Amino acid sequence: MLVHQILAMKGGGEVETVASTMGVAEAVGMLSEKRIGALVVSDDGKIPLGILSERDIVRELGRRGSTCLDDPVVDMMTRDLIACTGQETADAVLQKMTDGRFRHMPVMNGEEMIGLISIGDVVKARLAQLSMEKDALEGMIKGF
Repeated sequence: MLVHQILAMKGGGEVETVASTMGVAEAVGMLSEKRIGALVVSDDGKIPLGILSERDIVRELGRRGSTCLDDPVVDMMTRDLIACTGQETADAVLQKMTDGRFRHMPVMNGEEMIGLISIGDVVKARLAQLSMEKDALEGMIKGF
């Protein structure tokens, strides 16, 4: 299964982005309100500058305490993004996420972000694919 197929299965396609100048406390409110695990930091909504995840926030809270909530997201975000394209396979993306120990990945078309997939999206797609393959094999074995 390809990444663009996973994005199509997700529907919507809108990526939650925040400006680099937004405060971390406000970003935490967005994460909570939207029930998501990460926000892409982008000043124009198309070119990602970084990503701010729950893990980034918890790490800084543990290190510095609640004073970090007053910082702008640009100070806390992960800057070195690993991205994928719509033509990459689910297995390749899952391997990148596992190797890098992260759960969210921007999907790019050139320099422009066209989506965001999570490890949960990839696992769900792979499970659906495996289920279809199992059903097809059962059908062949049983003669359906």
